[in-house]
This record gives sequence, C-alpha cells and structure tokens, in this order.
Amino acid sequence: MTAMTPGSNIPLSAARVAVDVAAPVRLDVSGLLLTADGKVRSDDDFIFYNQPAGPGVTYRSGGGTQPDAILVDTAAVPPGIEKIVVTASPDAAGQTFQGVEPTATVRDADSGAPLATFTPPRLGTETALVVIEVYRRNGVWKARAVGQGYADGLAGIATDFGVTVEEPAAPAAPVAAPQAAPVAPPVPQAAPPVDPRVSAPVPPAPPAPPAPPAAPAPASNGRINLDKGRVSLQKNQTVSLVKNGKPLLSKVKMGLGWEPAFRGKDIDLDASVIAYGPDRNHLDSCYFGKLAILGGAIKHSGDNLTGEGAGDDEVIVVDLGRIPAEATGLMFTVNSFTGQKFTDVAKAYCRLIDAATGEELVRFDLSGAEPQTGVMMAKLIKQFSGEWEMTAVGEFVKSRTVRGMVKPAAKML
Repeated sequence: MTAMTPGSNIPLSAARVAVDVAAPVRLDVSGLLLTADGKVRSDDDFIFYNQPAGPGVTYRSGGGTQPDAILVDTAAVPPGIEKIVVTASPDAAGQTFQGVEPTATVRDADSGAPLATFTPPRLGTETALVVIEVYRRNGVWKARAVGQGYADGLAGIATDFGVTVEEPAAPAAPVAAPQAAPVAPPVPQAAPPVDPRVSAPVPPAPPAPPAPPAAPAPASNGRINLDKGRVSLQKNQTVSLVKNGKPLLSKVKMGLGWEPAFRGKDIDLDASVIAYGPDRNHLDSCYFGKLAILGGAIKHSGDNLTGEGAGDDEVIVVDLGRIPAEATGLMFTVNSFTGQKFTDVAKAYCRLIDAATGEELVRFDLSGAEPQTGVMMAKLIKQFSGEWEMTAVGEFVKSRTVRGMVKPAAKML
C-alpha cells in the first residue's frame, strides 16, 4: 500500500475503486464528475447522500459507524468525463478541519484491499476539502492526492466546479430545498437536487478568478507540462516536468534569487534543498555547508553573502536521472542565517533551468512577504510513473537554518 503525499499519483490496479475518508468527526463525502474544462456537465454530476448515484460513480454511506465513500467504476464512466474529485466536509455546521486529521483510503471496491492512503497536511480553517481525484491519462486510470482546502464549505467547492448552488428564498425561511420532482432540461426553473446544507443559508461563493495565461487556475487542479515552453507558476500551482510526451530526466538547475528591499543594505540568505523518502522521512540536506548529496546527484553552487547583482544568487544542480529511487521528494528552501526577515527582501524567486541549454523551464516569483526568517519556495515530487512534478509553495516559517526547515517542509510534501 502506498502512502501518498500532495500531488503524488498512482496507477489504479483495479477497475472498480472506493475512496473513503475517515476522521475523528463525522464527515460528508461527495464526488463530482468533471470534464476536460474542470466543470460538471450538469448538477446531475454532483454525487452525495441526497443524490447517491451517477454514471459510473456511487455514494456509499458508512451509517455513522464507518466512513462514507465514493465508488468509481472506471469502465462505466462516460467518455467525456476525465476526472472524479472526492470531497469531504465536517457534518457539523461551521466546523473546520482545525485539529481534525482526515485520512483518505483508496481501495479495491470488490476485495476491499487498500491501494493507497493520503492524509492532507497543515489543515486549519478549511471547512471543505478536495481530497483525492481519480482521473484518466492516456487511457490509464490513476488516483492523485490533492488536499486542497476551501474556507467557504461545500458550497465553495460546488460553485468552483460549476454546480448550481441555490440561494435561500428569504432570510426568514431557512428551510431545506423543496423536494420537487426534477424537471427535464431545458426548463430553467428546475431545482437541482442539491444538499440542503449547501443551499441554505449559505450564499453562493463568488466565481473563481480567471486563470493566468501561463498556467491553469489552482481551483481546477489541472496539470500542465513543458510542451508549450516556459511556465510561470503561481502559489500552489503544479507543472509536470514532461516535454514532448517524455519525462524530463536530465540535469536541471534550480536558480534562487533575491534583492535587498532597501538600497545599500546587504541580504545574506542561504538556499538549500531537502531530500525526503516516500514516507516523508528526511534523507539529507544540501546547503552551503554540504555542497553535494545523494551521491552527487544534487550539488550546491556555494554561498552568496549579499544578494546584490543581477541573475541567480545561488544555484542548485539536480541530475533527475541520477536521483536514487529512495528519494521521492525535494523541497527547495531559503533561510536568513543572520536573522534578517523576508520583509527586508525584494524580488525573491526560483526558476528551473535546463542545465544543457540554459533554457528557463519554470519560474515562480514570490509575491508578498512575512516577517519570518525562512521560506519554502518550491517542491519536486516524483510520481509513481517516474516523472517529476514541480509545485510552487511560497510558505514562510520561523527558521534561520535548513535544519529547522526539515520538519515543516515534510508536512508540505
């Protein structure tokens, strides 16, 4: 059984799978069938306890003693559906995931044998989660760990994926949606069978912001690759290091740069990379005090003491083809050993470069700053298929050294 981390995926060895989500509190588990544009075709593609069946997807109640589950029969999923996202939200009104650690288990639906588990890290004020997605890629069905949180509950998820969220008829009548028989389209007045906890009294979430031209919007959890050239990432967006259908397994450089926010002031920051195994276990750290790790597959350029000058301040070379099999996650970090805060830093960025050609492949410009001494810039996660994916992180922590980054970075994998 595989312990998954955010962004990792596995091929499904069973045609029928069940995804259950367990937690110390009662959860509502739902499924949404999505097309290539990341939207449902209609409200019929929202599968939950009050609408428990759709084409190839079924909701199964745990009866309060077992976790609820979404069952996916991949052979019965319509051709136009590319993924099924499995969501979870606390059953109690207004409850968040603070202190609640849900775990999703992907199982063979016929034998019950577990195939993979996933526990989303660093949960707080979220009131709903996209936990797992079951998707097809080149004719092969896979499962990916997501762990994306929403602060506006199941209504936010439903609206993001195109489900009609019904507004309450009047403030004085917070009642469940009427149980009228569904009316066939195209009659616009037909009331879709929505969850009453979604439809009242919560107003619909605002529309998701438009996607930037160089990358997909994070809400759709889409994945892009390098086929169209340089990719500019925003925080939490992911790019698959695949070009022309082949995984990128050559040498790459992770260049990290920054400038002092105030003229004439030196900024001494240290770039590092932390290597982890499949269970988020720390393998080694590459930094100015240890310039090569993993048998030389990762090498550091050395320390920059000022941050002045154009171009990358520090460079870490990663030979993707030589990374040992036990290393499945790399976190790139920047620390202020002298205690200067990132509010004193301007134009911090990281960029992935093809070491052979010098071509910039991926770039992430850190927007905003916090008065902290460490930041996790980006991570590389090795997929079950052997390809690597890069995700922009941009999370600040209180740590002046790479040693202090090991535990918080593991939670972000």
